Amino acid sequence: MTLSEKATCNSHGQDSSYFLGWEEYEKNPYDDSTNPNGIIQMGLAENQLSFDLLEKWLSENPEAAGFKRNGESIFRELALFQDYHGLPAFKNALAQFMSEIRGNKVSFVPDNLVLTAGATSANETLIFCLANPGEAFLLPTPYYPGFDRDLKWRTGVEIVPIQCTSSTGFRITEPALEEAYKQAQKLNLKVKGVLVTNPSNPLGITLTRHELNLLVDFADAKNIHLISDEIYSGTVFNSPEDYVSIMEVLLDRNLVNTPLWNRVHIVYSLSKDLGLPGFRVGAIYSNDKRVVSGATKMSSFGLISSQTQYLLSAMLSDEKFAGKYVVQNRRRLKNRHAMLVRGLKKTGISCLESNAGLFCWVDMRHLLREKSFEAEMELWKKIVYEVGLNISPGSSCHCAEPGWFRVCFANMSEATLELAIQRIKTFVNAIIGQNQSQNRVCSRTKSSKWVFRMSFNGRESER
Repeated sequence: MTLSEKATCNSHGQDSSYFLGWEEYEKNPYDDSTNPNGIIQMGLAENQLSFDLLEKWLSENPEAAGFKRNGESIFRELALFQDYHGLPAFKNALAQFMSEIRGNKVSFVPDNLVLTAGATSANETLIFCLANPGEAFLLPTPYYPGFDRDLKWRTGVEIVPIQCTSSTGFRITEPALEEAYKQAQKLNLKVKGVLVTNPSNPLGITLTRHELNLLVDFADAKNIHLISDEIYSGTVFNSPEDYVSIMEVLLDRNLVNTPLWNRVHIVYSLSKDLGLPGFRVGAIYSNDKRVVSGATKMSSFGLISSQTQYLLSAMLSDEKFAGKYVVQNRRRLKNRHAMLVRGLKKTGISCLESNAGLFCWVDMRHLLREKSFEAEMELWKKIVYEVGLNISPGSSCHCAEPGWFRVCFANMSEATLELAIQRIKTFVNAIIGQNQSQNRVCSRTKSSKWVFRMSFNGRESER
């Protein structure tokens, strides 16, 4: 008996080097005591730097953690209740937290939120609402490898890349947008929208106001949707006051209640900002009531448990805690980011200048055997198997240039990160030593040939 085409097709993306690196890590995971020579996981964008703040709040608020209200257990109430609209208290708290992260420059209407089981579910649900199979969304490269699964696998929607390069700092440009749109037309694909991550995964940079205005103008001119995935909005560790949400741009340009107002949507999650990927808390925010209604119906396939909503509504409603957490978490991310950048710089490796996220976009082009994606994969395999680090090659993020890698820094202890940097240093020094040795051999060979030619020429003249 055969399985369905969907179950057996290869469009899931699990054969990407991004996921293959995870598999290799799981076979041989590093542990400082039981497996000190194992592979260190630097391909996982998890925020483990502020768990102590969350655990402290839980210990100080036993009622919420114990599912109690005014001393009385509400376990039965939570266990029996599951409305796909979500708990009003949680939606109110989440909307307020989203505003807090954005410096209260924008506010969010709780009724415009659709709760989903993580950002993966949010992105897929939104694509289901906005596009039909065979239609397309434009995404700037490099982009999160999981989007090949989240946006395409079950929806049947295609991704057309907006090619961004190092020559412009991987920034989105008007020519790149137009070229991607033309490419979609050549492929006979109807473009339904553009999806961006702000801050960017894997670049770790926030979109500038200029880029956001370009995107708004483009979406308006082409009469298409614009999705802003802002799940890293709370990780902006340098000048967080300068972070601009797409909603802020719409407000500043007086686009409220215009046709475009209903075609701009936000995806959010607590997986990165609070470091709770296991809680599976995601959300869609849309001003279009039809999108909210359709997405709410679809959310039946991926709901957030009532227990999770109750606990987090209590946590996020504690404004003193939420504000303190955001500030301290950003400070810790800034310090950890600086540690990685500084360590890599000492080995002769530079990073794209970034101000957000849980990773760095690392430039290893000078370590390639040649300028090709084959050479990038060779280098990546050496780093995974010989150095013992799982990092994500740029090709898995659809980067147009070989030699770039995403390296995560917030999912491990400081001591583990120090070890990872030391491993990279040892590896780079070995490459430099090999190159110098090869150069000396080549130099001696050339010198010998020159001496031989001189000697040979001398004998010729003697004849």
